[in-house]
This record gives sequence, structure tokens and C-alpha cells, in this order.
Amino acid sequence: MSHLVIDARHIGDFGIGTYIRNLVRGLSDLDRENRYTLVVRPHDTSAFAGLGSNFKTAIYARPDTDLIHNMTFPQFLRTLRADLYHIPLNSVAWWMPQPYVVTIHDMSSLLFSTSRDVRQTLREERYRRGALRAARVITVSQSTQRDIEHVLHLPPERIRTIYSAPDPAFAGHAINGEHDRQILDRYSIHYPFILYAGTIRPRKNIPRLIEAFAVLRSEFEHHSEYGDLHLIIIGDEISKNLSVRRAAAQARMEPVVRFLGFVPLETLRVFYRAASVFAFPSLYEGFGLAPLEAMACGTPVVASDIPALVEAVGDAAELVSPDNVFDIARGLREVLLDPGRRSRMAEAGRAQASKFHWDRTAREVLEVYREIIT
Repeated sequence: MSHLVIDARHIGDFGIGTYIRNLVRGLSDLDRENRYTLVVRPHDTSAFAGLGSNFKTAIYARPDTDLIHNMTFPQFLRTLRADLYHIPLNSVAWWMPQPYVVTIHDMSSLLFSTSRDVRQTLREERYRRGALRAARVITVSQSTQRDIEHVLHLPPERIRTIYSAPDPAFAGHAINGEHDRQILDRYSIHYPFILYAGTIRPRKNIPRLIEAFAVLRSEFEHHSEYGDLHLIIIGDEISKNLSVRRAAAQARMEPVVRFLGFVPLETLRVFYRAASVFAFPSLYEGFGLAPLEAMACGTPVVASDIPALVEAVGDAAELVSPDNVFDIARGLREVLLDPGRRSRMAEAGRAQASKFHWDRTAREVLEVYREIIT
């Protein structure tokens, strides 16, 4: 029996939180032999209730954003005396004990760096060092593996591509019209809307989405179904990305573009189901969980034609050029105005989302653990 430690402190994050939550539950269902310790923040202990008896939690309260974390977190981990550590995002402390596995979800922090101060340089160096010292690097798509090989020059034999999957909460649930209506009423939503959900970062291309939406609003002004079309943006850190609100103001779309911030998973599921279309015109992704979540809910998806998203959505989405506002508008328009196509896309999307399973993800991650420990 081996002892494995998983850093689960980012369970509340978009995307990465989905990865941590479902990987841990998958491992709990699959592995009753090894002993696991989940490192959690004090307020997150209840998130892992109901796991196997071989799963325990260890509380670490200090934030991972200050420089002293590079010393204090490794010291804390050494007290746990593990045979292997898993850091499920590339935020590896400088003196991280070995052996460890790191999951790299994308390379955006290196490819889309916007500042060149000392702290950013140190973060980039820690990123590279964390990956280079890892016993294995797990990544979530072939596209990201190619980026890792190209940028970090890691040999392919040290990298494993293991796909993530949509949270099971988005699939297989019967629609409860009254329940959904109550949640939408709580947000005063009584109109058709295009939905974006995810992090708010420059690479997410939301200002262009707003511009494309403005094109549609002018076209649909007198449309019987979409005359009151809105754009709803669900995501974190709007205040740190003022270009998003500025884009809405410049396009004179402020009354019909709504920023809802973070919402609970149950609420997000309702928004996915109620949306006329889910828009994801990102400039760069590591994989594409949000479009797959929308597909699992039966919502048509318009997504960028970048490699990682094509790898995730296959031919079940309408693909657009993320650099071209009018092509984004075209994709949205064609999906919105063709009911038969929307129905076919809903069916194809559910089938595409069902190709990805957390039990398979957990099994392949466990195989990586065993490669290193044995």
C-alpha cells in the first residue's frame, strides 16, 4: 500500500475545480488499496465527504500567492511522508518534495504573459522548473502536449495525455421546468440569451464576443423570437479585466449584456439548459470543458476553430474564427435561425460529451501513479 497526497486546495476554481473534484471521486471509486491524503483549505473539508475510508484530509490554510509559500508548503508536505505527490495544476512550489506528478491544463501563463515584472518572471521560472522536475506531466489534450514539448522541451515519454470530462452533474438529469424557471426568475431573466461561462481572461476573447453580439442585436431588432436577445457572461474576476465591460460600453450594449460573476454549479446547469446557444470564441485553450458541459445539457455550441477545442467538440459544434468578429456573428446567427440544425446539434453534442468519462480519467491517472511508485 502506498501513500499518495493530492493538492486539492483549488477545488473552487473554474475548470481546475471540476478536475480535482471528479478525479478524487473517480479515484475513490476505483482504488481501495492505496492511502490518500487530500490537502484542503479549512472551508473545503466538507467538499470531500463520502469518500472511501482510505481518503483523509489535511488542512493547509496559508495562501499560495506569496513567495514564502515556496518554503512553507513543501515543509508541510514533507510532514505527510507520502510516496508520491500530485499537484493538479502547474503551481509547483519551488522546493517541492519528489517524486511528484503535475497536471498542466494549458500553457497560457507562458504563452499569454502580459507583464514583465520580477514577480511574473519568478512565476514563469517556477512554472518551467515545476514541470521539468516532475516525474510525470499529465496534460489534458494532444494540443497541450504539443505546446509542452515545444515550449518546455520535455521529452514525450515523460508526458501523458489524459482527457478530462464534463462534470456528471451536467448530464442525465431530467429537466424540471418549474425549478429552472424559479432560478431564472431570481435573476430576472425572461428573454432569450446567448451564454458564455468560464474564466474572464484576455485570451477568452470576450470583447470580440460582445462585438459579434452587437452585430446580431442590430440584425434582430425586429425579429419575432430574438428581438430582445441578451448576452449573459458568467465568470470570475470581471473587475480585473476592465476591457470586457469597456467593450459592452463602446458597443452600447450595456443594457443587454449581463455580468453575473460566479454562480453555483446547480445554477450554472440551469443557465446552460436555458441558453439559446453557448458561445466560446476563445483564442487559446488547453482542452474545452465548458463547451462539453453545455453539450451535455443539450445546448448548441459555437466555438473557436483552434486545435484544442476541435479536439474536444469534434464536429458537434459550429466552428468560427476567433479573430473575426463577423465570423463569430455568422456562427451564432446560423445556429440561432435554424431550428432543425439546433435540434441536430443538441443530439450530436450530447453524444460528443458522452465520449469523455471521469472513471476512465481516474483509471489512467492511477496507472501513472503506479508507473512512478513501483
